[in-house]
Amino acid sequence: MGSEEDSIEQAVVSRRERLLALRAAQELSSAAEPESEAEAKDNDDDEDQQQEMKFRNYVPHDKHLQEGKLAPAVLPKFEDPVDAVPPPDPEAKEDPFLNIAPKKPNWDLRRDVQKKLDKLEKRTQKALYQLMVEQEKQKQLTEGDDTNGTAE
Repeated sequence: MGSEEDSIEQAVVSRRERLLALRAAQELSSAAEPESEAEAKDNDDDEDQQQEMKFRNYVPHDKHLQEGKLAPAVLPKFEDPVDAVPPPDPEAKEDPFLNIAPKKPNWDLRRDVQKKLDKLEKRTQKALYQLMVEQEKQKQLTEGDDTNGTAE
């Protein structure tokens, strides 16, 4: 606890020193300003007498103030850079919507279901093989029956 109190006291002392230094600096700067303020007031009075009002967007009703009206600004002539470029060939023109849509709209579905489709394909091949084997057995039985029946 003693070390915390010491550090707090040191922080207080350093802050107090900084505040005193800031006050001294502020007093020095404010002492120099009154002389410059007096000169600035003299300059402001001269500027007020010499200053004229300029109106760019406002038309004053007073004839004395209408003398200060400025002519509207003239904008430089704008050259469109698009006009300078020659138009593209009409042959190269194609439908832009063809590039937006994917070639196969269900590609993401196929990607997600591909593993299941592979399993089903293997099962289908097995089932077809079994059917073929059964048909061969049936065929052999029928042929065997035919040959047995005709041989007698």
